[in-house]
Amino acid sequence: MALNQSRSWQSLIIAKEAVAVGQRTFAAAAGKGKKGSKGAAGDAPKASTLSKEVKSTTVVGANILKDGADPKILADSEYPDWLWHLLDKRPALSELRRKNIETLPYEDLKRFVKLDNRARIKENNSVKAKN
Repeated sequence: MALNQSRSWQSLIIAKEAVAVGQRTFAAAAGKGKKGSKGAAGDAPKASTLSKEVKSTTVVGANILKDGADPKILADSEYPDWLWHLLDKRPALSELRRKNIETLPYEDLKRFVKLDNRARIKENNSVKAKN
């Protein structure tokens, strides 16, 4: 029992300067205590070191390769057409049920079948769970 408890304490690293346990916190920097620095200019976030020109022409932080560079922002015509429809609102199941199935476009019919199957599976699972 004591061995298991010591292992659990070893896995939990608590810094002396951490604010709270159980939350994701960061330790205060060594030598920079919070001694009377209420509202001081040192607490303000630092300005970005990137120029405005770099920010407006590249996607900063999108590079995932070790030796790569951040991708450049292209003109809207350079991107595929499907990209601009990713955030379009799609109809809900209740809205699709109100429409005539015979007149639905293929994409909406496909969505209706998928959502209807999902709803039936959830209903059957809840009925089986009650029994």
